[in-house]
Amino acid sequence: MEVIEACGEWFVREVEDGNEDSRSFELESYAPAFAEGQRLRLKLREFVRL
Repeated sequence: MEVIEACGEWFVREVEDGNEDSRSFELESYAPAFAEGQRLRLKLREFVRL
């Protein structure tokens, strides 16, 4: 799972069971909050912020 900023938007990209999903957020604070929830759901140790 990655949190990435590009062109003024924030993106959370995750791969689960070989399927890639990407969500975009206008506000920076929403992206890591969403990523943290997904990290807990997927039982991952951490997510990467690029």
